[in-house]
Amino acid sequence: MEALPQTSQEYGPRLLADIGGTNARFALEFAPLQYEEVQVLPCADYPSLAQAMRAYLQRMHVRLAGRSLRHAAIAIANPVDGDAVRMTNHHWAFSIAALKAEMGFDTLLVVNDFTALARALPHLSAAQLQQVGGGAPRAGGVLGLIGAGTGLGVSGMIPAGQRWIALQSEGGHVSFAPADEREIAILRFAWREFPHVSAERLLSGVGLELIWRALADWRGVSFQSAPAAPHITAAALDGSCAISVETVDAFCAMLGTIAANIAITLGAQGGIYIGGGIVPRLGERFAQSAFRQRFEHKGRFSNWLAQVPTWVITAPYPAFLGVSVMLEEVLGEG
Repeated sequence: MEALPQTSQEYGPRLLADIGGTNARFALEFAPLQYEEVQVLPCADYPSLAQAMRAYLQRMHVRLAGRSLRHAAIAIANPVDGDAVRMTNHHWAFSIAALKAEMGFDTLLVVNDFTALARALPHLSAAQLQQVGGGAPRAGGVLGLIGAGTGLGVSGMIPAGQRWIALQSEGGHVSFAPADEREIAILRFAWREFPHVSAERLLSGVGLELIWRALADWRGVSFQSAPAAPHITAAALDGSCAISVETVDAFCAMLGTIAANIAITLGAQGGIYIGGGIVPRLGERFAQSAFRQRFEHKGRFSNWLAQVPTWVITAPYPAFLGVSVMLEEVLGEG
């Protein structure tokens, strides 16, 4: 367990946000790592992040009861480098300084969402994790993180004495590498539309739809368009669509290969954590999938990977934990 930073001042209220390409999640924090009043707002319903933020705060006016909201932290699904932020999988773009001034905050921290999720890992309890397969964490080992949702997030936690350092990674954009004939067919289909097929192009919500179309084409099944990703996962879980079942099976296997690549690249003997919006909803279907088999299928490194545990993060809104810790560090240094 990572020690919490020293509380910098009288606590709260603080605004926490986790902004993805599809949904904006907001919460209020009145005590360390104790967030409440969580609401999920569809990004498409608001022209800008500022307007979504104001809509949430307007709903919270009774809860805030006139208390000043001075500090805020945002985890967002794209790189954060400098003042200008432009989302990768949505049209929102903003200046951090301008948003801070517009909202009247004393402090506005904006970080990559998977950097924030990585910072949450040491604060997750066993009850908030579901292990898939075998292996046991090595004490003090590097932690790896991957998660599929609107995009594919990647990060890691590197031990540094008594602290952890979270990686700012865009590893979801590495080139996709097929592992069998079916995945070669999927890649060939994807190449018809995209000159570069990244891991995220397939291991994401739109990726599920692309895999579905590719498999339907490969199997000679005629179709007008692919179902939306939520319908694909639902049909896979209830077995009502054979192509959807195969799509989710292929998705889980592909994720196993990419997760293993991250484990080897980082030397993540502390384990690999799986977040994002897709896998936790698959439940037992994911646990029984080819994910773990493919995770360990790495030639000379198969035995090494067999010792690395993999967990699905089942905690609701875990990025709030990480962004809360990061905000407290900033305030403690101020």
